[in-house]
Amino acid sequence: MGTGTEPDGSSRSDEEWERFLRESVAGAADSPKEPSARARDLTKRLRDEPDRGPDGWRSYTPPVRPKRRVVWYVVGLVASLVLLMLALMPGRIVDLFGAGKSDSAPLAAETTRPTQGPPVEAAQRPTKEEPFRGSPAATWASGAAGITVPEAHAVGWMGTAEVERALASSRDFLVASSLDRAVLRGEHPAKAIALINPHQKDVRELLETAFQTPNEKNDPLLLFSRFQPSRAQLVGDVVKTRGRLTYREGERGALQVTADVTFVYPVTRANAGGDDEIVRTIVRRELVLSWDDPAKVITKPGTFSIISYKYHVTNGGCDPSKGYLTPPFGKDRRSDEAGTKIDPYDRSAPVGGGDSTGDGCGKATRS
Repeated sequence: MGTGTEPDGSSRSDEEWERFLRESVAGAADSPKEPSARARDLTKRLRDEPDRGPDGWRSYTPPVRPKRRVVWYVVGLVASLVLLMLALMPGRIVDLFGAGKSDSAPLAAETTRPTQGPPVEAAQRPTKEEPFRGSPAATWASGAAGITVPEAHAVGWMGTAEVERALASSRDFLVASSLDRAVLRGEHPAKAIALINPHQKDVRELLETAFQTPNEKNDPLLLFSRFQPSRAQLVGDVVKTRGRLTYREGERGALQVTADVTFVYPVTRANAGGDDEIVRTIVRRELVLSWDDPAKVITKPGTFSIISYKYHVTNGGCDPSKGYLTPPFGKDRRSDEAGTKIDPYDRSAPVGGGDSTGDGCGKATRS
């Protein structure tokens, strides 16, 4: 007989057993359930993303957009200012952006006559720090380094070693006559004169009178570059040069050397202030020298005779009676110079004008 207990010893009543069976079929209210696919996906995203904290209720963060109107306004303002400065001060704008800087790659040495002049670059105002800026001379060599001396070989009465010494002395004359600082300041060119054959009568007469009473026939500028110290002074320690020596056999077996060199002198007024005008005086010289055989020509050993001399000068004045290069400053710089226009940097043609300045007062197209 039953006593109110289950055969296996369970103490559940019949009512409890019946409720258990119903809940097992319907599912208990607090029984665990399998999560849906959406729930699993949300759980995974929350786990992978860093904790940003809870968003505010009904909060909204709009996307960041560039302030295009402000940017274009600033660009337009800057462009307007640049155009205004370019119209008022074009030279200053070129200086600011450094067009045609003088630190360009150095030009290779000149070994043959060029076929055309150097390209025209943007004009720039020279300064004491950069007196050659805006000029083709900015890439030229300085001093004697700009005068190319060819390789020597035997010619006429001279062997190779003698030709080499004659070429070196020919360049020494160019240095002593057109680059020596004392001579450029107007002092007597004793070193240069010592290289000239003292037995050459016409040149001896020129030298005897040129420095005392200069005139068109006896003008020291025919052979020497010199400035009047009370009027002009060189800027810095550099004179730019470009040119070359060539040679061949001349009359009676002589060594004939031809020098074709352009010298660029930056000068300013004597005792100039910090921001005074700088002018570039440009002199191109062509000299033909004869190293004669002492057995055939009366000469002093170690000297040459001068066969011809030509030169052209721009920004150096036109008055041969002064005996000095006279660069024009300020109001003296005439915009309506007479004569043929000339590019003083164009070395593609020989120096013209006979045995003196020729049309040396022509107007330079650039300096």
